[in-house]
Amino acid sequence: MMIPQAGPEAATRLISFVNASPTPFHAVRTASVRLEQAGFRKIREADDWDGVLQPGGKYYLTRNQSALLAFTLPQKWKPGAGLSIVATHIDSPNLRVRPVSKKTKYGYLQVGVETYGGGIWHSWFDRDLSLAGRVVVTNKNGGFTPKLIKIDRPLLRIPTLAIHLDRTVSDGFKFNKETEFTPIAGLAENELNSDKPADKEAGASSIQNNHHSALLAVLSEELSVAPEEIHDFELHLYDVQPASFAGLSNEFIFSPRLDNQLSSFAAVDAIAGHVSSPAFTTLEGNVNCIALFNHEEIGSVSTSGAESSLIPSLLHRLSPSPQVAAQSIARSFLVSCDVGHAIHPNYSSKHEENHAPKMNGGVVIKTNASQRYASDSIGSFVIKKLIEKKGGKVQEYEVRNDMACGSTVGPMLSKIGIRTVDIGLGILSMHSIREQCGAKDPQNLIDLFTSFFEGFAELDKELIVD
Repeated sequence: MMIPQAGPEAATRLISFVNASPTPFHAVRTASVRLEQAGFRKIREADDWDGVLQPGGKYYLTRNQSALLAFTLPQKWKPGAGLSIVATHIDSPNLRVRPVSKKTKYGYLQVGVETYGGGIWHSWFDRDLSLAGRVVVTNKNGGFTPKLIKIDRPLLRIPTLAIHLDRTVSDGFKFNKETEFTPIAGLAENELNSDKPADKEAGASSIQNNHHSALLAVLSEELSVAPEEIHDFELHLYDVQPASFAGLSNEFIFSPRLDNQLSSFAAVDAIAGHVSSPAFTTLEGNVNCIALFNHEEIGSVSTSGAESSLIPSLLHRLSPSPQVAAQSIARSFLVSCDVGHAIHPNYSSKHEENHAPKMNGGVVIKTNASQRYASDSIGSFVIKKLIEKKGGKVQEYEVRNDMACGSTVGPMLSKIGIRTVDIGLGILSMHSIREQCGAKDPQNLIDLFTSFFEGFAELDKELIVD
């Protein structure tokens, strides 16, 4: 019997990244660790950067623990240099615990949840779910600290109704997201202090009456704090089944959150690898930058989303005067990277016949005449030349005329005035709790980003546009 070998190294690193990052908070932390290992220095938006930034330097910053910028300055850097930016997002459709989550029904402890983004919600039924996120706790000095939490065992489940009780379920599974989509967490007989009346004297910052005491007990044990030292949280549900290689020859990855941690991982991996290469020590031209945004799945309108001040603020701090900032914008180029739709063998009619990307088929350039994607012929040409330098392949995607086109961070970031192109990798089951990509594709994307960081500024000199 043939035993499949382990997959490509880049895909193995992707799997580790995703498994460590059930929420945007964790993805930012995982990315930060990787960058620091590569020699990046953390800076803060609240600090004065004068005298801090140096030619040849490597820096990163985070905002609200849920968005990240990292950038490198060339050896002869001066204000007015362009930025070569890879922009992605790190949020995914999921379920989030409500501020008041305590529910008890027919002897079951249930947890109230809210849907986030446009998930394929039926895929969340009958999965082993747990909790991860950010919790505000009392620290040792009597102050307050947000701590990340990831509980590695199943805690919750949303059971389907037996077919014996709904004979039509196989004809079309429909459910009410408010009344029939509430996870079960335990039995009421196991609730701690279940007979204790609500504490009406609790302070405004107390959440003890908002959630099951058994839930708070699990959180407090995981964080090594007392339940009353938990003051607030943002908890996401996630599937405890890890990402893994799959397929007869390990040619696939089955995983949660490929949209869009696949692109985010590749951006981090590429810039971390680039600064360790000989090319970095002699690099001239643009500032290389990656931007990992939050809240793309709900429109990017937040302090940590793509429509925030994150990239404009960086541009103007690197080039403080209006004239020099304008020069920087004119010299800049942004690659917006989000996953795309691979051709589905059972639903091939959903693709325009000449625009049907395949997994493991290389990077996909996304185009839309109505500017749902920001690509144009110049941007597409640049991407093709950069891919060509690494011996890679290019695929094209346009949506059918009789279907609506999705979008991503590219069009909104292009409003800054930076030349922008939208690209991605083809995946299946987008927005499901379990998605699928090709195991060779992470390296394809890393190769493109590396080529971008190494060679865009030089290529741009050869591109004459009147």
